[in-house]
Parts: sequence; structure tokens; C-alpha cells
Amino acid sequence: MKSRSQDQSLSDSRELDRSYDPLTGNPLSRPNKKTIKQRFLKLLPCCRSGSSSSLNQSNIADDGELSTVCYRPEGLDRLVQQTKFSKKELQVLYRGFKNECPSGVVNEETFKSIYSQFFPQGDSSTYAHFLFEAFDTHSHGTVSFEDFAVSLSVILRGSITDKLNWAFNLYDLNKDGCITREEMTDIMHSIYDMMGKYTYPCMKDSAPRDHVDSFFQKMDKNNDGVVTIDEFLETCQKDENIMQSLHMFDNAI
Repeated sequence: MKSRSQDQSLSDSRELDRSYDPLTGNPLSRPNKKTIKQRFLKLLPCCRSGSSSSLNQSNIADDGELSTVCYRPEGLDRLVQQTKFSKKELQVLYRGFKNECPSGVVNEETFKSIYSQFFPQGDSSTYAHFLFEAFDTHSHGTVSFEDFAVSLSVILRGSITDKLNWAFNLYDLNKDGCITREEMTDIMHSIYDMMGKYTYPCMKDSAPRDHVDSFFQKMDKNNDGVVTIDEFLETCQKDENIMQSLHMFDNAI
């Protein structure tokens, strides 16, 4: 005979596989423009359509919307400890992630396909590959919701040092603890490929190389041809433009 808690757990699991109107609680055949999923579209790696609006802290705290979102009980408390998101925020993020990734994970090819929709004018595949590897912290070849939530927490709510460490890890392609000129060249070419050739004003063919030269002139303090994490942190923390850019998404959620 099933216990009351078992019935509730089964009910919660079933709810995870359905979409609900955040205001009425009624099942939806298709998400409308006001669903939680679409409001988080730009923040989720598993998104298929665009939305220019973002959700601020007060929106997320709205109990009326969040009361209809369910989350599997396993691991939620651990994720609260690992991230700077509340339980309710994690529930919202999980709903959007699961709606777009029913299996609960996303592989690299799917990630690339989804990411390419944000940059139709260029080729985002290489940069998406680098980004995917930064999210795939365990090198499993897939990004789980846990992987996504932990990285998103760093990007949006981490300390300055946390954010810079995450960026350094993205640029350190072979994860050996330093950024080489070759690695930064690959990164810059991937960014310029992603932005496309039809930007205004037009970018010069030498732009990626010029950017790499500027990066190493500024970062490589001892001129040994590589940038270490200490050099990266010291230089970035003294650069006003970099510091401002790190606060860009502070109120995104």
C-alpha cells in the first residue's frame, strides 16, 4: 500500500512532464508569451526561440507564478548549497530546462544547433564548442541541469573572482592552467566567425589577430608567451571596462 508521501512524489514527477499556465495552473498545449520558460529563454542553453525581455529579482520571487512549478526532490537542497539560487528560482530554471530538454541533458550537437539560432548571420559552431566544454565541467559529453545551474550561478551571481575564473577556464582550452597565444587566437576567430562578415562597421580581416596582440600586451606581464590565472585576475580587476561588463547580468534573474 502506497504511503501519502509516495503518492505525492509520484504526483510531483508527473507534473514535471507537463506545461502549466503560471497564472491559472491549467495545462497548456503550447507555451504562450508569458510562460516562465520563454522569460528565461535567453538564459537557458536549451532554447529554441528568442525573447528580448528579462526577469528581475522581484519577478522571480512572485509566489503566484512559482506555486505551479514542481521539481524532483532529489538533489534540490544540494543545488541550493552549490549555487546562489533559491529553491524557487531553481524550480523555475528546471522547468524551462526540462521543457526544452526532456531527457534532462543536452549533448554538444544539440547545444550547437540551439546556439546557432542566436547568430544566424555567422558560424557559431566553434564558439559553441568552447562554451559547451566550459559548461560540461565533468567532461561527460553532456550538460545536465546541475552543470547548467552551477555555471549560471557563477556567471550571474558569482563574485568578481568567481566570474573571472570561469572566463579564464573558457579561454584555457586545454585546461593546463594558462592561456596561450594559439588558444586566444582560436577563441577570437570563433567569436568573429560567430558575429559574421556582414557586421557594421565591417571588421577587418586582421581584427582577430589585433585583438590577440592587445590581449597579450595587456595581460602577459612577464612576456613569457602565456597568460596565467594570476596575471589574468590582476589585469582584469584593474580594467574598468572589464569590471563593468562583469556586472552586466547581475540583475538578470
